[in-house]
Parts: sequence; C-alpha cells; structure tokens
Amino acid sequence: MLARARTVAFDGVEARLVETQCVLSNGLPAFHVVGLPDKAVSEARERVRAALGALSIALPAKRIIINLSPADLPKEGSHFDLPIALALLAALEIIPAEELATTVSLGELALDGGLVPVLGALPAAMAAASEDCALICPRGCGAEAAWVGAAEVFAPASLLEAVRHFTGQSPLPRARPGEARAAPALRDLSDVKGQERAKRALEIAAAGRHHLLMVGSPGSGKSMLAARLPGLLPPLEPAEALETSMIHSIAGLLDGGISRQRPFRAPHHTASVAAIVGGGRGAKPGEISLAHNGVLFMDEFPEFPRSVLETLRQPIETGEVVVARANAHTRYPCRFLLVAAANPCKCGYMAEPARACARVPVCGEDYLGRISGPMMDRFDLRVEVPPVAYADLDLPASGESSASIATRVATARQRQRTRFQNHPQARVNADAEGSLLEDIATPDTEGRALLARVADRFGLSARGYHRVLRVARTIADLDASESVRAPHLAEAVSFRLSFGPDRSP
Repeated sequence: MLARARTVAFDGVEARLVETQCVLSNGLPAFHVVGLPDKAVSEARERVRAALGALSIALPAKRIIINLSPADLPKEGSHFDLPIALALLAALEIIPAEELATTVSLGELALDGGLVPVLGALPAAMAAASEDCALICPRGCGAEAAWVGAAEVFAPASLLEAVRHFTGQSPLPRARPGEARAAPALRDLSDVKGQERAKRALEIAAAGRHHLLMVGSPGSGKSMLAARLPGLLPPLEPAEALETSMIHSIAGLLDGGISRQRPFRAPHHTASVAAIVGGGRGAKPGEISLAHNGVLFMDEFPEFPRSVLETLRQPIETGEVVVARANAHTRYPCRFLLVAAANPCKCGYMAEPARACARVPVCGEDYLGRISGPMMDRFDLRVEVPPVAYADLDLPASGESSASIATRVATARQRQRTRFQNHPQARVNADAEGSLLEDIATPDTEGRALLARVADRFGLSARGYHRVLRVARTIADLDASESVRAPHLAEAVSFRLSFGPDRSP
C-alpha cells in the first residue's frame, strides 16, 4: 500500500509543497529515506522509530521506503520527521490515509514521541492556505502559524495527540494566533541636543526610505541619532508585516507573535559576507533581509570589510538578493533603509586641529576612501555631524519630539501610498524610476536651471541625478506640495555635497 502525507521544503521565504510517500514491501527489513535528503532528514528514520516505539508501535519486518517528492528538490531540516511518521502510520493503517490528503504537516520528533518546534511555520501555513489544506505543526509553532487565518492550524504537543486527532478519538482545537509582540519603548529624538541638520536628514530618510550616511567625530551623536530613527517610521502595513515575519520565521527569530514595528538591525563591523547578505549552512537570510521593510544601521561603516560593502551595491538597487549555491539559488527580499555612520578619519578628529593626528588631511581621504565611489553614489543623503559644544549639553532638551516628526512622516507616506496605488512595484519615492519618476518629480523651470548648474559644477552622475529628484519629491511631500520646486531641489542637492575635495556627489 502506498500512503502519502504532505509537507513543505523551503526555498528562501517560499514554502514548496512536498509529498511524503511511504510503501511497505517484502524483503530484508530496512528503513530508507530517499528524495535528496540532507543529514538531518536521513536521521529522521531513527527519531521516527524511537517515537513510534514510545507509542508501543513496532515496525513490521518489511522493507520501508520513504520518498520525498519531487526527488530533485533538496530537502533540509528536521521538520520532515512528522510527515514521515504520519505517512508510515497511514501505510500501517493506523490512521486513515484520506485524512492526510488535505493536511500539510511539519515538526521534529523527540525520542519520547513529543513534537519539537521547528523553523518556518508561518511560510508553511501560507503554502497550506494556498492549497486549501489544514496545517499540523508542533504546539510551540501553533500561535505563529495561526496568524495566517486562511488555513486551519492544529498544534499537537506529541505524535500521540496527532494520531488521536486523525483517528477522531480526541480532535484537536484550532490553534489561535499569539498576541502581537509588544513593541520595545522607542527613544525620542528630543533627547538629542543640537544636530538640527542631521535630524532633518533623518526625517527625509524616514519619509521616502532614502539611504543616509552620517560622518562626524567620535561622540558627536551619530549612533544616538540612528537609534531614534525607528520612532519616526510608520508601523508596518499588514502585507509588509507578513513579508517581514516570514523572513524572521525562516531565521528562527519569530516568537509566536507578529510585530507591526519595523525591524532595526545593527550588525557589528566584523560581520562576514554571509552574515550580512545571507548564506552559510542552509542559505539562511542575512542582515539585509532581516531588515526588510525596516532599517539596517551600519556603524563604523568604513571598518566593514571591502567585500561586504561591495556586496551591498546590487541589493540596494534591486531590493532583493540571490544567494547562489552549487545546487540551488535562494532568493530573499531586502528593501531596507540603509543608515551608515563613519568617523571622518582613522583618529576621528580631523576637524579638530588640537586633537587631530599629523596625517591630516591625508588620513581622512584614505579612511573615507575605503567607501568606493559606486557605493558612495548610492547614498541619497549625506550629512556631517559636528561635535556638540559643552555649553549646549547643559541646556534643557529642546527641539521637536519623535511623535511630531513621525506625524509628518506618516502624512508624507500616505501621499506616496496614494500616488503609487496603481504601481505595485513602488511603495515609496525611493522605488520610483524611469517614466514613473519623471511623472511624479518633474521640476519647475527654476529647478531645472538649478539642476543644470549642479550637474556642470559637480559632475552629477545619472544615478545621482535621479536620486536628487527622488529626495526632492520626498521633501515636497513633507511640504505638502504637489509639484517639485527649486527650494526642494536645493535642499536635496545640499544633502548630496561631498565630504572632501576629491569626493564627487
């Protein structure tokens, strides 16, 4: 008898349906798993044997073949344990085979028959819903998977509970979504004294998702400013929250609840290419994908390895990254807001003659020269963060709060949402390109003349020209202006000026 159970294999954030086939035949007793399994899947036979033994179910003295179809798709992970066990139980006629036809299952088996939580329950629930199937997963994954309301989710704590559910002895209740994760307290921008130009750059970056580079001496407040950026961003839209949570589910960072707060990732400058872009064992998502729909903050930007910085160039433009391996190509989305911070030179005090080293200004050119021209060209906003005077530190907190700035940002984002409702490829101004950008950001006559002078004076590249237009469109949105005028372009150009005599805009 051929018994079948359905499960999934993960290809990036996509869960592809896999059929687990089990057949018992005469011959020497054996238990084989085929279908391109990895080591964890091959070891499932021992976990399944022990779990069935804990239920007092002995395997027959027959040849047991488990095939994971399609056989040319690599199978990785321990979540194949449960579907293998269910297919085997159906072949033994312990549970009805027809019940498995409309059920997708995943879960790791403990040796005592318990079910251990696994990664990827949320994408698996999405795949089950697309096939109009129910989902069986470990109890620790039920709250996460139940967020996909289109699929019935049942979450047994053990294989025994799953067997009783399928046989009708004790049907499981439908799992309920876990409570949304409480958002951590956000820091307020009013805590930052001075730095009004940097605060304005943060507002523009948040409104249009424009990449920002801050350069300043140590202790001037670059990290403090970046840490307050999440308080300016609007909450995730439902579709964005689901996209982001699916990536975090694959990475094992989702604790049952879905957060509406945009992610904020801050990797250390010693991180490897695989950690930033993705890869390693199982081609897991990297920091740029974990920051999807949120912020990627890279402090000490020039200290990152050159190979890491250069790998960011293509994902910034395309909004996705392909992790290529010999036997598979895994695709992850990565539309993030990049905020980078850097010292002006190795010692950090190039602008302070009393503290600067003897190599000024060569040290600054060498240090910021670690950021290649093409990478620098991808920053829409560049701002210098000067040191704050000691006298200003004794003054009471002043300036706008994060809440008031966030209100303006949310209004600007709403204008963009309305503008791009018929253009699904664009969500914010930073996504606009080609004819769409020309339609929404055509400058007035005075603005055109200003851009012509800037292009002649600074040698503005084609990419730089389009990025200036995008930033100007965002500034116009913050100004509640339907058209892009010369003052908007002038401010956008001012944020693109170089940090040194040899750095072009």
